[in-house]
Amino acid sequence: MPRLFGTNGVRGIVGESMTPELALDLGRALGTWLHERCPWDHHGERPGVVIGTDFRTSAHALSSAVAAGLLSTGCDVLDVGQAPTPAIQFETKHREQVAVGVIVTASHNPPEWNGIKFCRGDGREMEPDHEEDIEEILFSRSFYAAAWDDQGSPMTVSGCVRRYHEGVKAQVDVEAIRARGFTVAVDTANGAGSVSLPFLLRELGCRVFTLNAQPDGTFPGHPSEPVPENAVDLMSMVERRRCDLGVLVDGDADRAIFIDEKGQYVWGDQSLALVAAEIVRRHDGGVVCTPVSSSSCVEEMVGSAGGKVQYTIVGSPKVARAMVDVQAVFGGEENGGLIYPPHQYSRDAGMAAALMLDILAKTDRPLSALVSEVPKKSVVKLKTHVDDTQKGYLLAAFKDKLESDGAPTGYTIREVDARDGVKAYLKEGWVLVRPSGTEPIMRVYAESGDEAVSKKMAETFLRFLESLQTEVKPAAGAAGRKA
Repeated sequence: MPRLFGTNGVRGIVGESMTPELALDLGRALGTWLHERCPWDHHGERPGVVIGTDFRTSAHALSSAVAAGLLSTGCDVLDVGQAPTPAIQFETKHREQVAVGVIVTASHNPPEWNGIKFCRGDGREMEPDHEEDIEEILFSRSFYAAAWDDQGSPMTVSGCVRRYHEGVKAQVDVEAIRARGFTVAVDTANGAGSVSLPFLLRELGCRVFTLNAQPDGTFPGHPSEPVPENAVDLMSMVERRRCDLGVLVDGDADRAIFIDEKGQYVWGDQSLALVAAEIVRRHDGGVVCTPVSSSSCVEEMVGSAGGKVQYTIVGSPKVARAMVDVQAVFGGEENGGLIYPPHQYSRDAGMAAALMLDILAKTDRPLSALVSEVPKKSVVKLKTHVDDTQKGYLLAAFKDKLESDGAPTGYTIREVDARDGVKAYLKEGWVLVRPSGTEPIMRVYAESGDEAVSKKMAETFLRFLESLQTEVKPAAGAAGRKA
C-alpha cells in the first residue's frame, strides 16, 4: 500500500498529487476515524474540528474540500481562516469540544505545492500510527456517511491570532522586554507569519522593521525556507538599522532563525542550544529533547546548565511525543523549530522569538555574546541516491559492517546508536547515516570541531556506504525493510 503521509502530513504539487478530490477524501477519512477509532475524548457524539490555512493560492480550494468531507461525516467544522500553523494548533488546544485540528500548509515548500496535516486535540502533531489508520480508511474507502439530519455544522471563528498572541505573552516577562525597547527586524517570507509576528513583537514593545511582510502565496520575496541564502536582505537590514535582533521564519511560521545584532546568521542548533540551556537554568535542571541529527553543542550547553539531553527520532512529532513522555522542559530541532511545553507541544516561531527577547532582556547581553559561548562545531551534510526499496537493506548492512568489521580506515567507533538511521560516535565526533523519508536518497551527517575533519569524515563514510550498494540488493519483488 502506498503511503500518503510523510514527516509533516500529506504534501504534493497542486493539480497533480494534491487535489480537491484528495482533500475531500482526507476529510471524510478523518471524520470516519474520529467517529470509529479516535483514542481520546472528543467531548460528545459530534466531534469538532478546527481548520485553518496559510496563504498559498490553493488554500481555500483545499480547505473547503476537507471541510466538506468532515461535514459529511457529521463533524462540526470551526474555520479560523488564514493564520500561522502554531496559532491554529493553539486554537485547537484551547477550544472545547474540539477533537483535532486540520492545517492546510506546505510550510517551506515552493508555491506550487500544498499540504494537509492533522494535529491532536491538545495541539500536538498527530502520531504516525493514527495517520496510518486514516490512510487505511481512505484507501479502503470505508467512509462513514452521516444521515441527512446528522450533518455537521460549519462555523467561522474570528480572533485566532489574537488569542495566540495572548498565549505567547503569558509565557514571558512582557514588562522586562518592553523596558528594553528592542529594535527588531523581521522577514516573514510573505507567509502566514506576516499576519502575526510583526504585531506580536510590537505588542512586546519592540520597534519593528519588516521585510516581505505582505501575505502572498507566490512568495515573491524569496523562497520560504529560512536558510542563509534567504537571509541576506534581513542580515543587511539588521546591520543598517542597528537592530538588536533579526527574525526569519518559514512559510507557516513554526520555525524561526535568528540574526544577531552584528548582522550575523545564527544557526538553528546554536539558538536551540542557548535557549535550551537558559530554560534548564531557570528550572534548576531538566530534560531537553532533540533529534539524533542535532549538533552535540546542544548536549554540551544543556549539560553545563545542569540538564540532560534525551535524543529522539528525527521529526517534530517524535520530539514532542518524547517531551511528553519524559516531561521535558524544552525541545527542538536544528532547523529552527523550538518547542516550549508551558505554551504548547509544537514548534512555534512566535514563541521562540518572544523567548529570545526574554533571554536578551534578562541577561542584558547581546545575542552575539550569548552565541559566542556555544561550543563551535562543524557539521557537513552529504547525500547519495538510493532507491526506496533498497534503503532498509543498505542501512542494515551498513550497521552490520560497522559492528563486525569496524569503521572505515582511520576511525575507531566508540558507540553505535540505531534509534533512527545509524549514528557512530568516534574520537573525532560523530557520523549519522539515515534515509530520507520523502526522497530516494540517504544522507550522511558528520560533526567535529573542525570543518576539514568533518568534511573528511563525511566523504569517507559516504564512500563506505556507496561501496555497499553493489553488494546489497533486495530479492526481486521484496519490500524494503523499514529503517
